[in-house]
Amino acid sequence: MSELTRKKTTLDSAATNALVHLESSDKNRDVLEALSLMIERAELGIGDRLPPEVDIAKKLNVGRSKVREALIAWQNMGIVTRNKKAGTRLAAEVSSKDIHLPVTLKLEAESLLRTHAVRRPLEIEAVRVAARNVTTQQSRVILARVAELMAAYEAGEDWRAADHRFHRAIHEASGNPLFEQLIRQIQEGFNAIYETPFGQPHLGLETIPLHPDLARAITERDGESAAEIMTKIMDMVEDDVREIMEGQNV
Repeated sequence: MSELTRKKTTLDSAATNALVHLESSDKNRDVLEALSLMIERAELGIGDRLPPEVDIAKKLNVGRSKVREALIAWQNMGIVTRNKKAGTRLAAEVSSKDIHLPVTLKLEAESLLRTHAVRRPLEIEAVRVAARNVTTQQSRVILARVAELMAAYEAGEDWRAADHRFHRAIHEASGNPLFEQLIRQIQEGFNAIYETPFGQPHLGLETIPLHPDLARAITERDGESAAEIMTKIMDMVEDDVREIMEGQNV
């Protein structure tokens, strides 16, 4: 056995032994929390291989399909790479060192920031293009959607669904279906695991009062103002995540 093969075997064994048996869990998030702890305990780094799916499933007491779903979600967020020959390898650091967060929360925050970084330019350009292309009927829909959003917000109700409908109306007004498709794919990659980031269903709450100004800028065909407001909204969400990473809200 070569030195390289021996090292790989040792890493695989250490990682598998670091997995913790899950009691009757079928949630992707639980599987990934167990994998996160395994990676840290086994001191795996970028480029190191994770154990085979079948070994992970057996050790965790979950179905192999559940392990595959969880790893695909990680792949979509750039945390691992996967191919048949090389197996599943780490593509991002999974460690709680030098930060006041458990490894699972740190990983969640970093995943959210990665998806946010990709979504940011799409959302900003979408509102700019929507302001240029919006029709009279689409303006009515956008104003109706923002009124619905503000009603839910002011009543202290769950505003997330209304927020999605508002932004979907903007994407439709852009005239380019790729905005909605790409942004939805980015969101789904994250929400496959983290339906409510950090257990906070209303992350981004403070941005809601800016949405009427965004709607007004788009319906008045002021693309630059719309882009500025959208940039501020995205900045505020990112600041919230970074505050959590610094341990201020934990």
